[in-house]
Amino acid sequence: MKWFIDISYVAVAVVFVLGLKAMSSPATARKGIVWAGWAMIAATLVTLFWPGMQNFALMIVAMVIGGSVAWWSGKNVAMTDMPQMVAIYNGMGGGAAAAIAAVEFARGEMHGGMVALLAVLGALIGSVAFSGSCVAYAKLQGIMKKAYRFPMQNQLNVGLAAVVGILGLAIVTATDPDGWAIVLFFVLSLALGVIVTSPIGGADMPVVISLLNAFTGLAVGFEGYVLGNPALVVAGIVVGASGTLLTQLMAKAMNRPITNVLFTPMTGEAQGGEAIEGSMREMGALDAAATMRYANKVIIVPGYGMAVAGAQHKVWEMSQLLEEAGVEVVFAIHPVAGRMPGHMNVLLAEAGVPYDKIFDLEEINAEFSLSDVALVIGANDVVNPTARTDKSSPIYGMPILNADQAQNVIVIKRGKGTGYSGIENALFYKENCSMLYGSAQQAVGEIISHVKSMEG
Repeated sequence: MKWFIDISYVAVAVVFVLGLKAMSSPATARKGIVWAGWAMIAATLVTLFWPGMQNFALMIVAMVIGGSVAWWSGKNVAMTDMPQMVAIYNGMGGGAAAAIAAVEFARGEMHGGMVALLAVLGALIGSVAFSGSCVAYAKLQGIMKKAYRFPMQNQLNVGLAAVVGILGLAIVTATDPDGWAIVLFFVLSLALGVIVTSPIGGADMPVVISLLNAFTGLAVGFEGYVLGNPALVVAGIVVGASGTLLTQLMAKAMNRPITNVLFTPMTGEAQGGEAIEGSMREMGALDAAATMRYANKVIIVPGYGMAVAGAQHKVWEMSQLLEEAGVEVVFAIHPVAGRMPGHMNVLLAEAGVPYDKIFDLEEINAEFSLSDVALVIGANDVVNPTARTDKSSPIYGMPILNADQAQNVIVIKRGKGTGYSGIENALFYKENCSMLYGSAQQAVGEIISHVKSMEG
């Protein structure tokens, strides 16, 4: 039977890798997710045949309860709530890895050596990923309204990490680890995740979620080694490697090193930057419709405001009307638009926008200066020209979409507030920019009505 389990794990590992490869393209992403899901089901079922496996009834009950909750939440979650769902599910993975280590310690079978070291590392990383992901969920869900920064925050982070590391080393080297030392190790590890994540504001949260995802993968891989389970090792390595790569790409897209995100976070409160002169100019839906209806090229920049309003279907309807009138319409996506990577791409795909009309920053930036209209819908920081000009701004150096270079810029925005990072947007005060206030659903709906009245 062991040979059957090992062969099955190899097959599952291959499908994991193929599924991840398929997820690299929007056209095949759904297929890749399905493949990986079935592979995980297969790995779970095969594990039930592991020699000496017991407590089948408890395991089946746990799988039914967990699977039911996951199925229900996955079917009912709104697209705007997807980032926090990813955060909490990622936390569950880290928590599971830590729980595995806790069980092994409780059995008293960890007595020094590489296995004990990896168990401790998996427990530490998994605990941090779990509690940190819970904080990320609370912030994105609006339960935790603001960032909390402790006195001497960075020193506290380093000091607590050192204490946890010393406790972990003591557990690894002890012949018979003390039960209270193990409990204290887990408590402080969980506290470390909370303390490190609490000061980080919403603008940096996508990077944090990705980093915690990488932590979870690493923890799962370590605990897979502890259990001698190749499927967990492979799955953990794949998740850890892909999460690390994604974190690096996102940090690069924000021009912020990961250490800066963790130790000098944006709190979401107004900070730094030069004063902006001028005033915002308001535009009506009729003028916005006419400006785009008689344009040659329109570039649409969607942001979280579009997601909150659920306006992606309206936006695509408007785009089709403009195209029927002879206007070229394309979409520009910033790597960190929304609350997680790919958030805007998924929303647009859900509305039926063809993949060949969606372009990333590198592909589309040169086109803004050649376009008649840049329509910004609920985006803020990713189109802020301050990132190019103001060295005192926290977002200076961050690559942005060059919406300000279009002949006309129309910004659909609910109000005059700042973006998620708390930084004022200089674009809104430029002479070629006009503001159309209101929810994206309402504003785009009015534009559609006016465009239809101009037909013929």
